[in-house]
Amino acid sequence: METVEMNSVSLKRPHSEDDVANADDIKRQKISEKSQTGNNSGQSVETVKEQPDKSLLEDTKNEIIPNEEGEEQEDEELEDSDEDGDPESFADMMKHGLTESDVGITKFVSSHKGFSGILKERYSDFVVHEIGKDGRVSHLDDFSVPVDDEVNSEDPSEETFTVLSDEDKQRLEELQLLKNKETSVAIEVIEDSKEKRTVIHQAVKSLFPGLETKTEDRDGKKYIIAYHAAGKKALAKVRTATDPRKHSWPKSRGSYCHFVLYKENKDTMDAINVLSKFLRVKPNIFSYMGTKDKRAITVQEIAVLRITAQRLAHLNKCLMNFKLGNFSYKNHPLKLGELQGNHFTVVLRNITGTDDQIEQAMNSLREIGFINYYGMQRFGTTAVPTYQIGRAILQNNWNEVMDLILKPRPGAEKGYLVKCREEWAKTKDPAAALKKLPVKRCVEGQLLRGLLKYGMKNIISAFGIIPRNNRLMYIHSYQSYVWNNMVSKRIEEYGLKAVPGDLTLKGATAVHIEEEDVHNYTIHDVVMPLPGFDVIYPKHKIGEAYKEMLVADNLDINNMRHKIRDYSLSGAYRKIIIRPQNVNWEVVAYDDPKIPLFTTDLDKLEGKPLPVLPTDGKFRALKMEFSLPPSTYATMAIREVLKMDTSIKNQTQLNTTWLR
Repeated sequence: METVEMNSVSLKRPHSEDDVANADDIKRQKISEKSQTGNNSGQSVETVKEQPDKSLLEDTKNEIIPNEEGEEQEDEELEDSDEDGDPESFADMMKHGLTESDVGITKFVSSHKGFSGILKERYSDFVVHEIGKDGRVSHLDDFSVPVDDEVNSEDPSEETFTVLSDEDKQRLEELQLLKNKETSVAIEVIEDSKEKRTVIHQAVKSLFPGLETKTEDRDGKKYIIAYHAAGKKALAKVRTATDPRKHSWPKSRGSYCHFVLYKENKDTMDAINVLSKFLRVKPNIFSYMGTKDKRAITVQEIAVLRITAQRLAHLNKCLMNFKLGNFSYKNHPLKLGELQGNHFTVVLRNITGTDDQIEQAMNSLREIGFINYYGMQRFGTTAVPTYQIGRAILQNNWNEVMDLILKPRPGAEKGYLVKCREEWAKTKDPAAALKKLPVKRCVEGQLLRGLLKYGMKNIISAFGIIPRNNRLMYIHSYQSYVWNNMVSKRIEEYGLKAVPGDLTLKGATAVHIEEEDVHNYTIHDVVMPLPGFDVIYPKHKIGEAYKEMLVADNLDINNMRHKIRDYSLSGAYRKIIIRPQNVNWEVVAYDDPKIPLFTTDLDKLEGKPLPVLPTDGKFRALKMEFSLPPSTYATMAIREVLKMDTSIKNQTQLNTTWLR
């Protein structure tokens, strides 16, 4: 699954974006003092082995100043943690987490001296615009609703959304989902007129697809009666959400409404779940080309089956942190992976680099690029990395798979997960451990339900209850772990040039670079394989290194087929170096840490002016823009600019130092 994965780099703080002014001032004063004295020794990141006689591979010891809020995954995993208020104990727990070197991320390609900066101090410092398969960058710049040639009875009037009371809507929703024993809901028409009754009929039918209505006289009063036309049969049809009121959709209109979703501080699936809840439809009628970050402002295209633009546009009045626009009707949904990439606009605040350092760093990013590592997000945030579970699956060691997922682990987790693990360690009783879990949709809960259903002797079937994408995530994490380590070894061994025995792609086919042709290739042409049964390996030392690494993990590189077909790895190829496109940057000064440093699509639509920035502000920020292809990590591009360790373990330790 394509994902834009860019994380902020520190512990989540329990406050909103705009109520941290006093704390900010104190911290910035400390940072500023350190920057002015050049004292970076107290916060240096973990360095990697220096390569002699390879200036482009010079590794640099640096400081990274963390921000106030945690990265996307940590937001999800740690928000209920008891340790939020105590940064030192939190940092102590995070000592069990991963660093970059643990997952093979050890090299840089640029020669500049690194410098510090704050990533995602505000979620609005990180903006992602999707690039569609036609190369067009998605922007929200139009709220208008397209007009059909033929009138559609499903297009509701504005009054439709206000004519029903909240109580009416609640009762109708329960009726639609058969949550009570009522077979119908009666809504009294207070101001009886044909027009009023028509609006209520339209409101029920448009907001609750599948319900039918009729008018009845009861005791001299008019009522609109809502009911299921065919009871449970009608509900089943509605709940699939693939055929809502087919007869009323105009034939001249495409079946899918495409729109641009602008969202702030929400990930893509969360956003779709919210939209489906408000529209009272199933999330599976939405489609998209790629998932986007939570802690960011993102702009992407979404398609939804047979929901009118008018209904979607109405949501702009009642949803926080979302805007929908640029509506059009088309005959096709969207497919994951169809996009060309993403365009990023990033602000790194309170930078300490000189103008010359920044110039060198950004020129290197534009001309050479960055190592296309899989970022830290790929490997999980707790003391049990996802690649270890993936390795156990590939080894067919199902007891270890179960143990790694369920056993107690050091580090920061939600309290109920800790209790669940403790219960499991004590009793090995799936039912008892499940009772400790208020949230059953997590991987632990799904596996425990599977063990309850299939028994402890059938772990394979129990594990199969976990959704397929989640199960495959583990083995893909192991592939990524191998790839990162092998790429670091390849760069250490041969530097930043193509050498005989390397692999390059001709179309979709990988071929070896021969000695006589090596002058025709650069490092930007070289790919490395993710291990699998349908790939070839380099013909030099690194080909052997792949085999050695898998042998050490009790795996056979020549037999990557698994007895369970889902876990057979075919492999793939990935470029070693990515050179971002459309790289631009600017250094700006600012005084107020809360002031936005650029205008968003929504700002422009609402006519907000550009922020006025001082020429001699207390702080400096680096505004950077670049475009990346799918499945590359913006984290790794920014790592190359700052020369920093992006791991949550490292950043949390720095954060607690900074907060003292």
